[in-house]
Amino acid sequence: MATTQVAVKQVINVAAICGSLRKSSYNRGLLRAAKQICSDSKELEAMKIEYIEVSSLPMINTDLEVDSKYPPVVEAFRQKILEADSILFASPEYNYSVATPLKNAIDWASRPPNVWADKPAAIVSAGGGFGGGRAQYHLRQIGVFLDLHFINKPEFFLNAFQPPTKFDSEGNLIDDDAKLKLKQVLLALQTFTLRLKGTC
Repeated sequence: MATTQVAVKQVINVAAICGSLRKSSYNRGLLRAAKQICSDSKELEAMKIEYIEVSSLPMINTDLEVDSKYPPVVEAFRQKILEADSILFASPEYNYSVATPLKNAIDWASRPPNVWADKPAAIVSAGGGFGGGRAQYHLRQIGVFLDLHFINKPEFFLNAFQPPTKFDSEGNLIDDDAKLKLKQVLLALQTFTLRLKGTC
């Protein structure tokens, strides 16, 4: 009797990190939307996004490293990054660069051994003007040293203040066009992650 083989999609664990600590941050809203898109889409059902909080990390200070050990909250954060298959950054733009909470998290996870190394990654951002684009390009420069592998296209910059309204009062993404573009980023990250893992 012939048996039918059912293809099992490989789960991709994505660590989602936001550079803004504000509860109703538009950039946090992008990550919530990304998680919902994956839940709702058959094409992305194997992608599991976990939001990784960075607000509890102390400011980086090597005096806190004792006998090659990091503070427990830092160790827990580093372990989450190490276990992730890929990274999704939501990067607000502060003074043409990445926000302090994000840079602090990046620096802690880059301490020996660098747990960012060889991870595929994508960046999304929301803000005024260029929609956080300058911060994205700076983050890409940082990624070169960290051995992070960013997808090049599609890029996602969202001007949150240009009509029509993109977010509700709680920071949730409500713009359908932006959601479609965000989905394209997720699909590209999924494909790139599988390619780097040698499974596609």
